[in-house]
Amino acid sequence: MTLEAIKQAISELSEGEKTSLVTWLNEEDGKAWDKQIEGDFSDGGAGMALLETWDAEIRAGKSAPLEEFLEQWETAHKAK
Repeated sequence: MTLEAIKQAISELSEGEKTSLVTWLNEEDGKAWDKQIEGDFSDGGAGMALLETWDAEIRAGKSAPLEEFLEQWETAHKAK
């Protein structure tokens, strides 16, 4: 089935069926996103390398932990 055929079939759905389809598509997209994040932040994943770099920067005093940064940011923006 082609994408155009799928689009045509969708255009023929009732509003309720379209809503159900959108809900299902969003759930599938969420599952795919979760799987990607899980892979990125597992051993050897690109996200883990980033976190390890950030942890090293924090230990070296070149960066602040996220909670500390957010607290400083909120304090600075409340003062304005």
